[in-house]
Amino acid sequence: MTMKKRWISIAAAAVLAFSAMTAAAAENGEGVMVRVGSLKGPTSMGLVSLMEDDENGETDNDYEFTMVTAADELLAQMIGGKLDIALIPANVASVLYKKTDAGIHVIDINTLGVVYAISGDDTIKSIPDLKGKTVYLTGKGTTPDYVLQYLLKENGVSLDEVTLEYKSEATEVAAILASDSDAIGILPQPFATVAMSKNENLKSVMDLTQEWDKLNKDSRLVTGVTVVRDEFWNENQDAVEEFLDDHEESSEFINENVEEGARLTEKRGIIEKAAIAQKAIPYCNITCITGEEMKEALSGYLQVLYEMAPESVGGELPDDGFYLTDLEE
Repeated sequence: MTMKKRWISIAAAAVLAFSAMTAAAAENGEGVMVRVGSLKGPTSMGLVSLMEDDENGETDNDYEFTMVTAADELLAQMIGGKLDIALIPANVASVLYKKTDAGIHVIDINTLGVVYAISGDDTIKSIPDLKGKTVYLTGKGTTPDYVLQYLLKENGVSLDEVTLEYKSEATEVAAILASDSDAIGILPQPFATVAMSKNENLKSVMDLTQEWDKLNKDSRLVTGVTVVRDEFWNENQDAVEEFLDDHEESSEFINENVEEGARLTEKRGIIEKAAIAQKAIPYCNITCITGEEMKEALSGYLQVLYEMAPESVGGELPDDGFYLTDLEE
């Protein structure tokens, strides 16, 4: 056997051995590497306790966490098989389901409504008060955009009566508000709290979740969901169910231990200062909703978006295969 063939044989054997080890770990439901991606914000804040436990070797799964600032980055990594689980905007999950030909499934809702109207203008108390105003918000086609446009429409405010100024990131909107307290910004948490911390004249003038609830009895404002790749789910169901347990415990931890959760949020670089994180956490609506309750809340939300803008959910509503409701926690 030539040296080249010998090295090829050794490499092939190594690959087979690694595959066998991975399969054995998956079969035992322990020691499985789970690659988790999340957005810098409430979805990642709900994971900080789990990140800490994993770092300290206190989890059955082995986790690799990736945190990014744009949902498109997570989509690319999920499609490319570089992530196994991702925490992404609810409507983006529907788009991804269609784009991957049912290659992902939702396993939980991780955040409910987190969007607020921030301003120093005391005349803004409800959606109709936005008539004739300029409103700053993050990029067109994002959750804040769809939610605001829906609320404007349902409150009888046409897009001709309000000027929507789009910025690429929430930090840009926050910067405008910091320099002009009369400006109106639509911001998700924790960016809303960050903006208010930099200008004492700013305050939360509207909770868009409350505005949504006034209009909808049959749906909830769902911001973020957790999805798993179909291939990973089929091969590692025990590990996915273990993650779900870990995620639920982590989300409960930050809600029940705000001061410590704020410290961990700063440690992970999600928010620069723990003091600001501590103020933001109670308004971040971090949760872990699973099963039929998840399906009912999410399907109702997607239905509203679909009726307003079909492209927001990928052109059509996902079928029942989108929802994994029978996981054992």
